[in-house]
Amino acid sequence: MTKNSYLLLLLTALSLPALATAQTQTAEPASAVKAAEPVLVQPAPPAPVTPPAPPAPPKRCDFSVTLSGDESFDTNKDKLKDAAKQNIDTQVLGKLPDCAKVDMIVVTGHTDITGKPQVLQKLSEKRADAVAAYLSSKGVSAAMDTLGMGKTQQIKACDEKLPKAKLAECLAPNRRIVIEVRGLAK
Repeated sequence: MTKNSYLLLLLTALSLPALATAQTQTAEPASAVKAAEPVLVQPAPPAPVTPPAPPAPPKRCDFSVTLSGDESFDTNKDKLKDAAKQNIDTQVLGKLPDCAKVDMIVVTGHTDITGKPQVLQKLSEKRADAVAAYLSSKGVSAAMDTLGMGKTQQIKACDEKLPKAKLAECLAPNRRIVIEVRGLAK
């Protein structure tokens, strides 16, 4: 036997018992082999979806100014007095710079109950138009509506049997101009 053959035989003899032992330790009888049970892995629940917060409503630039009819106009007239112009300058024009955008201005004229309904209606319309014209002359370019309510929206009731001067004084709050501004603030 050659030297190489001898070594090969020796190695084979030494490794066979180890292989045989390893096979007997790991081999199980066929009846003992069980199929591996599937492991059910539950996916993690999805993270709750939080909807984005709704945008804050835009700030409004809404205000209303009421001008006394007696301080604004002479009796049965529709020409603005200087006092009315000053009130409009401070109370309306003075607030408009706080508005980013003015959507609408509504000017409503009101009268008291003394007089013919058709005359009072026409007078309230002309007074509202006079205020809107003044606002336009001061550079206000927003859309404007004018309304004349005549004697239909009284805010103070008075005894019609009062002497004429007392009745006029009592009815003074009913003679008015209301300027309503609607828009978005800066």
